[in-house]
Amino acid sequence: MQYVVHKPRIGLFIDTQNLYHSARDLMERTVNFETILNVARAERELVHAIAYTVEKEGEGTARPFIYKLSALGYKVKRMNLTLHHVAEGGRPIYEGNWDMGMVADMVRLLDHLDIMVLGSGDGDFTDIVELLQEKGKRVEVIAFREHTAQKLVDAADKFTHLPDIEGALMPARVRPQRGEERGTEEEAAK
Repeated sequence: MQYVVHKPRIGLFIDTQNLYHSARDLMERTVNFETILNVARAERELVHAIAYTVEKEGEGTARPFIYKLSALGYKVKRMNLTLHHVAEGGRPIYEGNWDMGMVADMVRLLDHLDIMVLGSGDGDFTDIVELLQEKGKRVEVIAFREHTAQKLVDAADKFTHLPDIEGALMPARVRPQRGEERGTEEEAAK
């Protein structure tokens, strides 16, 4: 008699801004979203991988990043930043928050997944983590420990410190010293 072994079905939900800013602020690096995707789905059946992005309206600088995420297999959800308020000195403060959209997607996909992998350290996700667990789901969190709320770490079935994943951070860019030649245009574009 043959038995069919069911691979756990996973959904990956990545708050790109949360991971991007943590990597930049803590390590002056960028995140390798391909590595995160590969680690999350290792020996499991990937059902959905969704990357949530924010961008300034009319600015095209995020397009290459969004294209790359799509090419890797992520469904990309985009949101335009909105002006929240103007700070002293006239500096505009923008806001773009995907928390409720991410939670809504997790609830929508609840019946189709065994494991939810959250790429964010935002403690606001603690309540949905606990709700998903009450519904029998395993919830794993991948984020930077220094920028992850303790209550989220405590709630998760598994917490992975992103820098502990081999290849999860892109190599640091070497910036030329003042007065040094930049090299070829191709090298400068790297």
